[in-house]
Amino acid sequence: MTSTTHLLLAGTFSCLLMPLTACGASPTGSPSAAPSSPSALPRGSEPAELDPSEFTATSDHPYFPLEPGRQWTYRELDESGSEVTVVVTVSSETRTIANGVEASVVRDSVTEDGALIEDTLDWYAQDADGNVWYLGEDTAEFEDGELTTRAGSFEAGVDGALPGIIMPADPTVGMSYRQEYYRGEAEDNGEVLAVGQQSDVPVGHFDDVVVTADTITIEPDVLEFKLYAPGVGMVAALGISGGGGREELVSTRQVTDEIARAAGTAPLGAPYM
Repeated sequence: MTSTTHLLLAGTFSCLLMPLTACGASPTGSPSAAPSSPSALPRGSEPAELDPSEFTATSDHPYFPLEPGRQWTYRELDESGSEVTVVVTVSSETRTIANGVEASVVRDSVTEDGALIEDTLDWYAQDADGNVWYLGEDTAEFEDGELTTRAGSFEAGVDGALPGIIMPADPTVGMSYRQEYYRGEAEDNGEVLAVGQQSDVPVGHFDDVVVTADTITIEPDVLEFKLYAPGVGMVAALGISGGGGREELVSTRQVTDEIARAAGTAPLGAPYM
């Protein structure tokens, strides 16, 4: 195991950069029973031919559940100490992506001091093997209430954009995969660093945590570790290189049907809660 795998988040990352076994967990245990072939996971600009009939818009993956109405709230601190709030809501809406796959619409809204600074609709779907795919996003950034950019938006099957994996069916140490690919705009990658870990964040303590390393091909200095807990999803993230901060789950809840519907239908920049 390389030095980049020496991570365990406990509290506010109090175990950071300690050996994984120091907190009483195995770096190589498998968190799930269903096997997934690493060779089947796309990398770089490799084509991916997806059969829409083999996908569902919702996800029952324990490490990336997408139940309509599920909502997570995160506190994010950048390297300067500035704090933002990130609210992620699984809407009850779906979208048929250009490659034919019907995807769940997930809203990701970022506010600073109560003001919206970024609003995104992400599209995910789960294949028959259990892998959760990322199929694109419609994103917008705001300043003083005004739209400043839509850069970063892409859709798998449009203008050469390709889908990627956000969570393998059976996360296994050493697995590497493309998360998204839109040449020169979105070229993100993931790798499973460890399984069977622990994490303490404001919302509680979690066992059997999966740790991944996220990188960006077109921004080679960027490295971020993310922690996923079973039955919850992402519970923490830490920027290791490239100017990232840290993010922790502070609450999770089930929203009303009305909010779940609005999360997928309200225009970017418009309130939905």
